[in-house]
Amino acid sequence: MDAHDLFRRLGVGAKFDVRRFSADAARFQVGKRKHDFDSSEALQGLDFFGNKKSVPGECGASRTHQELQDEEKKEESLTERKREQKKKRKMMSEITSQEEGSTIQWISSVEAKIEDKKIKRENKLTSGKLENLRKEKINFFRNKHKIHVQGTDLPDPIATFQQLDQEYKINSRLLQNILDAGFQMPTPIQMQAIPVMLHGRELLASAPTGSGKTLAFSIPILMHLKQPANKGFRALIISPTRELANQVYQLASIFLACTSHKVRRAMFSATFAYDVEQWCKLNLDNVITVSIGARNSAVETVEQELLFVGSETGKLLAMRELVKKGFNPPVLVFVQSIERAKELFHELIYEGINVDVIHADRTQQQRDNTVHSFRAGKIWVLICTALLARGIDFKGVNLVINYDFPTSSVEYIHRIGRTGRAGHKGKAVTFFTEDDKPLLRSVANVIQQAGCPVPEYIKGFQKLLSKQKKKMIKKPLERESISTTPKYFLEKAENKRKKVTGQNSKKKAALEDKS
Repeated sequence: MDAHDLFRRLGVGAKFDVRRFSADAARFQVGKRKHDFDSSEALQGLDFFGNKKSVPGECGASRTHQELQDEEKKEESLTERKREQKKKRKMMSEITSQEEGSTIQWISSVEAKIEDKKIKRENKLTSGKLENLRKEKINFFRNKHKIHVQGTDLPDPIATFQQLDQEYKINSRLLQNILDAGFQMPTPIQMQAIPVMLHGRELLASAPTGSGKTLAFSIPILMHLKQPANKGFRALIISPTRELANQVYQLASIFLACTSHKVRRAMFSATFAYDVEQWCKLNLDNVITVSIGARNSAVETVEQELLFVGSETGKLLAMRELVKKGFNPPVLVFVQSIERAKELFHELIYEGINVDVIHADRTQQQRDNTVHSFRAGKIWVLICTALLARGIDFKGVNLVINYDFPTSSVEYIHRIGRTGRAGHKGKAVTFFTEDDKPLLRSVANVIQQAGCPVPEYIKGFQKLLSKQKKKMIKKPLERESISTTPKYFLEKAENKRKKVTGQNSKKKAALEDKS
């Protein structure tokens, strides 16, 4: 094997530009192949069936040289085609880039138009969205303060007293007096009830005891009156009076006398009676109902306790036990009737504590003096009937004792509402006996809703029907007299009293006969 054959074999698969390197090609004889074996022999070796004819070796060599030239021409044509294709690709890329640029510009213009439309649409919906956001904020505010409102065209609540100046132009002197009195922030009932009344709407409001209902209607009245004027009665506040029968007649006559179309009525209470609510919806003009927290529920600042005493005698023993353990005055004690209030007063007056009694049989002057002494701290324990269960505000009452079980859950709520007022803590203890079993369930539900413990066996008692409840309210349980004197001495004293009265009647009859 010579150098030429070695070079050719090593260069298999490599392309050699014969035209460019013609001198080297002539030197190494790239175009001519000189090898020992004949191509015809190779072809014959491939001719399995012996059909092919032999071909001379020179001819095979010249054919290979011509094939190389043809290949070179083909390669040149391929390179030219590739160059042309590259040029075409460049041209197409330039054209497509121009087209893409134009399409991008067109798309950007379309997007700009869409953006403009969106902005215009957003501008159109801005007022609606702002209104929805305002309503969401108001609903969140009401839920936060447990304000429940029913009605149409509801006025927005206020968060501060300063809003009355901004929105309703309250008199600066009135606003300053409110702040000087220590009212820094309105209570939930004041937040909603004041705007409702200032808008001239009729109102039925319910809020727990001591939550600021009096101020809630006093501020709108003072803002309406503005200054004194000789125009008769311009505002009327009706509250419970001494006797219930006279009260009903009096309130009805006053209510019917106010027949002007400009009259706006607002009713405030710590409890909601279903009948009253339905009457208000039927007879008041587009009334708005406002309630704070759960309806007919006790205030959460009062610690409530049920204490089983067995019988009426056990009540007095439990009362004396509380006195011996010590208590933090002032204390309110509620009983069922005037007679029982007098009896309990005579039993406790000898216990060494400052105790007094207030009821409807006492004169107005006596009642006022008793209330004044109780507020001044001269009286530690005040025995009372349902007269003081509603409306009267005693600051700092630390303990309420329900000596006699209340006839309904509504009365119970009003009784214990004399303590725990204006955010202060208080305690309420309720005595109950075997005879109070029918009334226990309704009161126990109120105590449980306030988060205070209730014995499990009470929860299993049957509920009273509405007719039975009304009957119990109209005709309370007959209870034994409150006394520690043995029955023998009581009967003896009663017989003696009857004997004396009989003798006196006989003497009167004898004197009449003589005359």
